[in-house]
Amino acid sequence: MFDKIIKLSVIHSKNLLRSGTLVGTFKMDVGTVYSQPEHQFYHKWAVLSDPDDITAGCKGYVKCDIAVVGKGDNIKMPHKANETDEDDIEGNLLLPEGIPAERQWARFYVKIHRAEGLPKMNTSIMANVKKAFIGENRDLVDPYVQVQFSGQKGKTSVQKSSYEPIWNEQVIFTELFPPLCKRIKVQIRDSDKVNDVAIGTHFVDLRKISNDGDKGFLPTLGPAWVNMYGSTRQYTLMDEHQDLNDGLGEGVSFRARLLISVAVEILDTTSPEIICSTDVQVEPVSNISESATGKMEEFFLFGSFLEATMIDRKIGDKPISFEITIGNYGNHIDGVSKSSSVKKKKKEDENQEEENELIQNSSEDEADEDADLTSVSSTPPMKPFITDRNYFHLPYFEKKPCVYIKSWWQDQRRRLYNSNMMDKIADKLEEGLNDVQEIIKTEKAFPERRLRGALEELTIGCSRYVTLANKDVNLAGRTKLDRERLKSCMREMDSMGQQAKQIRTQVKKNTVKEKLKLAQNFLQRLRFLADEPQHSIPDVFIWMMSNNKRIAYARIPSKDILFSVVDEETGKDCGKVKAVFLKLPGKKGFGPAGWTVQAKLELYLWLGLNKSRKDFLNGLPNGFEEIRATKTGHGLPPVTLVYDMKQVFQLRAHMYQARSLFAADSSGLSDPFARVFFSSQSQVTEVLNETLCPTWDQLLVFDDVELFGEATELRDDPPIIVVEFYDQDTVGKAEFIGRTFAKPTIKMCDEPYGPPRFPPQLEYYQIYRGNSIAGELLAAFELLQIPFDAEEIRRALIAVHDFAVPQIKVGQGGRADLPPLEGPTDSERGPILPVPLGIRPVLSRYRIEVLFWGLRDLKRINLAQVDRPRVDIECAGRGVQSVLIQNYKKNPNFSTLVKWFEVDLPENELLHPPLNIRVVDCRAFGRYILVGSHAVSTLRHFIYSPPDKSCNNWASAAKLMNGYMVLTNGCSQARSSPSFSSRTFSRPAGDISVNLEAEPPIRKMDTVVKLDAMSDAVVKVDMNEDESDKEKKKKKKKKKGGVEEEEETDERVLDWWSKYFASIETLKENLRSQEAAQAEAEEREDLEIAAEAAEIRPDDLHLKGSKMKERFKEKKSSKQKRSHAADSSEKRPPKARVDELVVYNKELESEYGNFEDWLHTFNLYRGKAGDDDEHALDDDRIVGRFKGSLCMYKVPLSQEITREAGYDPNMGMFQSIPHNDPIHVLVRVYVVRATDLHPADINGKADPYIAIKLGKSEIKDKENYISKQLNPVFGKSFDIEATFPMESMLTVSVYDWDLVGTDDLIGETKIDLENRFYSKFRATCGIASNYSMHGYNIWRDPMKPSQILAKLCKEGKIDGPHYGPGGKVKVANRIFTGPTEIEDENGLKKQTEEHLALSVLNHWEEIPRVGCKLVPEHVETRPLLNPDKPGIEQGRLEMWVDMFPMDMPAPGPAIDTSPRKPKRYELRVIIWNTDEVILEDDDYFTGEKSSDIFVRGWLKGQQEDKQDTDVHYHSLTGEGNFNWRFVFPFDYLVAEEKIVISKKESMFSWDETEYKIPARLTMQVWDADHFSADDFLGAIELDLNRFPRGAKTAKQCNLDMIRNEQELPTISIFKQKRVKGWWPFVARDENDEMELTGKVEAELHLVTAEEAEKSPVGLGRNEPDPLEKPNRPDTTFLWFLSPLKAIRYLVCNRYKWLIIKIVLALLLLIMIGLFLYSMPGYLVKKLLGA
Repeated sequence: MFDKIIKLSVIHSKNLLRSGTLVGTFKMDVGTVYSQPEHQFYHKWAVLSDPDDITAGCKGYVKCDIAVVGKGDNIKMPHKANETDEDDIEGNLLLPEGIPAERQWARFYVKIHRAEGLPKMNTSIMANVKKAFIGENRDLVDPYVQVQFSGQKGKTSVQKSSYEPIWNEQVIFTELFPPLCKRIKVQIRDSDKVNDVAIGTHFVDLRKISNDGDKGFLPTLGPAWVNMYGSTRQYTLMDEHQDLNDGLGEGVSFRARLLISVAVEILDTTSPEIICSTDVQVEPVSNISESATGKMEEFFLFGSFLEATMIDRKIGDKPISFEITIGNYGNHIDGVSKSSSVKKKKKEDENQEEENELIQNSSEDEADEDADLTSVSSTPPMKPFITDRNYFHLPYFEKKPCVYIKSWWQDQRRRLYNSNMMDKIADKLEEGLNDVQEIIKTEKAFPERRLRGALEELTIGCSRYVTLANKDVNLAGRTKLDRERLKSCMREMDSMGQQAKQIRTQVKKNTVKEKLKLAQNFLQRLRFLADEPQHSIPDVFIWMMSNNKRIAYARIPSKDILFSVVDEETGKDCGKVKAVFLKLPGKKGFGPAGWTVQAKLELYLWLGLNKSRKDFLNGLPNGFEEIRATKTGHGLPPVTLVYDMKQVFQLRAHMYQARSLFAADSSGLSDPFARVFFSSQSQVTEVLNETLCPTWDQLLVFDDVELFGEATELRDDPPIIVVEFYDQDTVGKAEFIGRTFAKPTIKMCDEPYGPPRFPPQLEYYQIYRGNSIAGELLAAFELLQIPFDAEEIRRALIAVHDFAVPQIKVGQGGRADLPPLEGPTDSERGPILPVPLGIRPVLSRYRIEVLFWGLRDLKRINLAQVDRPRVDIECAGRGVQSVLIQNYKKNPNFSTLVKWFEVDLPENELLHPPLNIRVVDCRAFGRYILVGSHAVSTLRHFIYSPPDKSCNNWASAAKLMNGYMVLTNGCSQARSSPSFSSRTFSRPAGDISVNLEAEPPIRKMDTVVKLDAMSDAVVKVDMNEDESDKEKKKKKKKKKGGVEEEEETDERVLDWWSKYFASIETLKENLRSQEAAQAEAEEREDLEIAAEAAEIRPDDLHLKGSKMKERFKEKKSSKQKRSHAADSSEKRPPKARVDELVVYNKELESEYGNFEDWLHTFNLYRGKAGDDDEHALDDDRIVGRFKGSLCMYKVPLSQEITREAGYDPNMGMFQSIPHNDPIHVLVRVYVVRATDLHPADINGKADPYIAIKLGKSEIKDKENYISKQLNPVFGKSFDIEATFPMESMLTVSVYDWDLVGTDDLIGETKIDLENRFYSKFRATCGIASNYSMHGYNIWRDPMKPSQILAKLCKEGKIDGPHYGPGGKVKVANRIFTGPTEIEDENGLKKQTEEHLALSVLNHWEEIPRVGCKLVPEHVETRPLLNPDKPGIEQGRLEMWVDMFPMDMPAPGPAIDTSPRKPKRYELRVIIWNTDEVILEDDDYFTGEKSSDIFVRGWLKGQQEDKQDTDVHYHSLTGEGNFNWRFVFPFDYLVAEEKIVISKKESMFSWDETEYKIPARLTMQVWDADHFSADDFLGAIELDLNRFPRGAKTAKQCNLDMIRNEQELPTISIFKQKRVKGWWPFVARDENDEMELTGKVEAELHLVTAEEAEKSPVGLGRNEPDPLEKPNRPDTTFLWFLSPLKAIRYLVCNRYKWLIIKIVLALLLLIMIGLFLYSMPGYLVKKLLGA
């Protein structure tokens, strides 16, 4: 999939004159997009290039978003506030990180030399027919090679009938380098009359064969053999595994090997002989020598089967054998083709020529006299024995069959050794990292120590690698890639070792997690490096054969079993006994069929050079005899090993519990049991019905398990135990749930049964089903050796009288030595043994209280609606049921809120079983139907710990583990969000006073606000400036460059939008300052690291320290400069103080922990869980939601709580929770605007409108749709009445209006109003930062701040509020201050306590015990999602919701947020004069330089209304006089500083589209021409809000006014109203440098529409208020006045020589003409002799 090419082409649109010609294309593969952060390119520019002309360079850019979404991925849009300037094309190219913007063209050469070992691709019958006709036996395959790269294909020629074709051709691609397509696909295909089939496929990954570092190298490969794998080799007409040959899925058999090489050369597109097009070319190349790919060596592969169990019984009971193959060696059934290269090799030793045939086809029965050459590649067939209902095993007890194969390959072991070294380092690191994750997950102590250890191992491994690899550097006979790869691997490993060393020093307790991420990056890098792109020895396949058919296979990479004398280079499984699971080939192995194990083998493999094969048996467990195939052969490997030593063990499997199992039944539950396999035995636990968290508490005992080999070896590496989980169905076979593996702890006879190893601890084992996790098992396994008794020894000695049995430990006899087993304790369970006490966890009594609130959104079950639901809670076998909801439709809430039950749970919190919530529907006749269930996997969030007396911290009242409150008077430090900066104070002696007057009234924009991550996302604007102070003071502020005056904003012009825009500025500023703070923190860390890295001696410590500090200071100052620069680029006049609100760039829920402070929402699932690929579909299984909460505590609770005043025993821990009776609420939804909507119409726009749904009421605001906008400003409010709990899910949708057809949904967002309404963060109506009774900031809540405060104090049972004199208020021994006067509409002041109360509410999180951050007045940004496009954001909606209970006083009217109406203005521009305009024309008559100047002007966005002055002809000095007036009327939004234009997009548009454009005036100077197009000379664009003041005289006017625009003082026409001065005209010369092309004296005058009506003016020099005519010199009409003079000048000076030349030429022509005319006459005369 990731190789598919995305191609963007830009084409000229077709019209009558031209067909659609291609402008340019851009190509990349899907994988490149998916590997981007967030899997997307957002607002990036793709560079277009022309595939037919590679010399042309860039053909333009196209801006696009590309995202690749996998199942379950979410695509997030980057937020508006932190977007960079998108018009910067160079900085936003559509290219992955690290790829240069200027890509060059390159040629990719793929050379195809030859192939060998191809399979038959035709039936034998056809071959026999051919043989009969033609009389020759030909190879049955016609191969050719097809190469695909970046969407293009190239093919070699077809080699007829050859198993060993030789092509020697190269395929050449031309593509930009570095390419955005990662892989080249090389495929051998069989040419056929009907259709060509793939024989094998290989992918060349360009990232692996090149390196883009500064010491890197271009892609290069080979010449090297690549191995191809695919389906099995016997030819069938309809091959069911054909996909495998196309490179999809893991190949199950060797198909062929192909000799290829790849090279790349960068093209010099300037050279003339280059071929322009990018078409694929194929050319022949010269042959390469045999030795180029390495020297042929004889390899020896040995394998021994120690155990074959868990063979699937579906196979049937025919005899079973196992076959091992490497390449085509060892393959009896279908390894037809002989390898000629081997023959050639052998010819050098003449005498061995004949036996060569044998090696190829030899099997056991073809043994020659020289038995040394026989390969035995398969085990003798054996009838399987039955293990249990599902599995067989083969009786490999004392006798273990062996196989061995000889094969010949090019000796390229170094490549594999290199990979092995890196793989081993990576394995060690992975093991370490897994340990660290496990430690963090189980919250054990010191994860940082383990991480340091892992990093240290990595450092040591890397340095060891570098020393070993150094030996290889100068080895000859390697390809270029080998050499370059070795160098780059050494560099990488070296730097990785250094980095690991450095990171190791920084691993602290608090940085473990981030350093763990870094270490995981190392792991990925190592794995990437270890993958060798040039193959050598093919992989080894193990096939299980039954009835001469191939059933199941395992594929083992040859590098894993390769032997080397150096330990690090040896493969990880070489000479080791390994458990191998066989699987079904191809597609059969996917899905349910692939979950069952086909067979489990204990296998020993060894691969190495035949020369060094002496130690191939070293790794086997000791105590065996070798039995060889023939009596004579002595040097032969054994065919069988006979073990004469065995140990007898007892295995105890303590199966305690499983949790979060996969739901296998349609009810969403399972009836699980576990089956434990060990060696050839299996046992089963009991079946527990209807649970996903079974506690079996059962001990399974396996007696007399015989294991072969020495005791000590077994102890170090015991065999693995397989545990499978099934779901028992009443009918049919049990369904597979999952599988896990475990290793037992072993006790030998001579070891005591005691700590530290015994009794073993219960551990968690992950259960897997296919690739997905299906739960975890809590169990322990021990393997205890059974001592022999005397009687047995006597018998054993008699039986083997010729030698004594070695190593028999003589014990006192029998089972008595094993630790005793308790009998079955529980009489109900029958003969089931429980897990013994030392292993079973210690239990204690817990009480679990459940708050039942209600059920929501229950779907139909079996087509019937749920009417009388009930909730059952179960934990560890105990539980409680809620009361029945009598009528779900009328009221979905429970009437009894709190119930509890007691249960025995383990002390260790990690072992707590999950708690199951099940909802059943009670139907008629006593039937119960399961609606859905939810498993709370961990109860730790809900554990209540009583307050600690010793601690004098206020916030230490009842606290839940992750801070969610149960008691409403607990502390709510929800850790999830930074804005809960609940600060805890230690208790002081007296009161604490909080003074809120610290902030100055005006915030300067150009100071960097430094906020730490914990501070609120809002800078609070302070309350000390009363309305009364708002007289129109003039404040003078000095700014860079000059003094300027700033008027306080007039109160009347402020509206809600002023507040909104001010807040957005704050949001942007905060984002910037957070980035700055982050950068600073990083710098601080760098400093620490540097200090650690430099091992500093104590005496020069201070010296170094000071230097460091200096360096740091420099860095810091540059940082600040940068941040200053960033701010000053937006130099706005200092902001007048506007009351602000908070703009959240996310949903309010994510800021306040989903408002689950005491009311949690649990999703209910039903039906079978999806399989591997379908995890994303879990949402479809949600059938409803349960609202409630849990609280759990150890039983005897201290008396304090229960004795508190007002304690209600019925409510338990859930005191003072509101009642859940239905309540009527007025919901007021304000929708501000939407951004980045997904286009819904063909024109790439949408016509959005808002629809709101709550319960049964629905409002569609269809008539107020906004035409053709993707960023519409709605500014609307909607009122809906609702009744909680029935109508609590609010849906706000944005639809696209269509003239015909139905309107399409663009996206919607859902808000759970109920949680907000009841939350103690008080999300009903946001608390404003200031209290005022009128104006834009009017208080919107019907309750005044003082009433809210009084209510909060009463509910939280705290003392207060006490208002004191002097603007103080005391709440719970904290004192807050604030202003005490307020001004009403008429400007009268009166005393009030509201400001004081509000200051407390704004700092409510500082109140002890009950404090929490109250939701401020805000706007939240919610993503819009469309159910048809799951996971992809369709835009964002800025909005907020207010809720007012109907039983309270009614709120005032909604705030007016309607979009501002633009104001009509008229801009009058008088062009007085120009000067120093460059002279373009040469005068036709006089030859002087001159220009015919005119000036053109327009406002941006209104180009069609451009206006021109008259022409000043024949200016010789560049001076022009005009006295000409332009008049531009326009509509302007003051607050947004934008001009608003409404116009129809085309003549067919239904309605006008509104555009907002910055106010910019463009003036241009032109040279008028009569007959040709006018020449453009220069231009200037003035931003009417910020443009440089004009110069006083033309002399002072220069280029700097434009170049240094940032530094110069700017003015705004909207404030100044009238400006006059000189401004420069500029243009760009050939080198793209700015040059001055003229100056203009202009006057700008801005008037409002009303003023314009009163004093109208005329255009140009017309009435009314005409301008006088300009005084122009008469040079312009020079040649009219004295024509003779002009002509003389013309003739004499300029055209004298031209005229002479023309006269001479004419004379010559006349002469020739006369000559030709009279010539014939003369000739005739002469001839006739007249």
